[in-house]
Amino acid sequence: MANMCIRSRSFGALRHVLRASPRRLCTATQQKNGHGSEEEETAEQSATEKVLAEKTQLGEQLKEMTDKYKRALADMENLRTRSQRMIQEAKLYGIQGLCEDLLEVADILEKAKESVPAEEVTSRNPHLKHLYDGLVMTEVQIQKVFAKHSLVRLNPYGHKFDPYEHEALFHAPAEGKEPGTVTAVTKVGYKLHGRTLRPALVGVAKAS
Repeated sequence: MANMCIRSRSFGALRHVLRASPRRLCTATQQKNGHGSEEEETAEQSATEKVLAEKTQLGEQLKEMTDKYKRALADMENLRTRSQRMIQEAKLYGIQGLCEDLLEVADILEKAKESVPAEEVTSRNPHLKHLYDGLVMTEVQIQKVFAKHSLVRLNPYGHKFDPYEHEALFHAPAEGKEPGTVTAVTKVGYKLHGRTLRPALVGVAKAS
């Protein structure tokens, strides 16, 4: 009888353990699964942050490379523009040295023509007349050549003094002339393609 009571109690305790075990197993499983979920979430969050950081870095690198590319394009365009301007100026002003030398020839022709008295240039002096006519024709022809190459003669007599085109040798009172007016031209000037090649040497009226 006692043995049966002990067996009954043992069976009851075992049954109680079996009833409690699934709950414990379930709780353990939930704790295990919860811990795994947290690790997965942390890993996913870390991976997302890493991707975002790489994306941000790539965006900054792309922006930097784009800026460098744009600057390089701007530098190339500026270089091309400067090169074209230099080539154009070389074409326009490449003959500047030759023109400066020819101006001396033009000055000599002008002085030679002016040295001949107008009253002597008559049919009574045919040789002098022919020489004078030759000087005139030569001067006309050389001025045509100058004009062909955009070399323009400047004779500013009676015009306002311009420091960019004229060089004042003296200032003197001049009756009937406004101050600053060119009253004498010692040597004519020249411009090549709009740029002053040689300023005219002039005298300027001043207030009396």
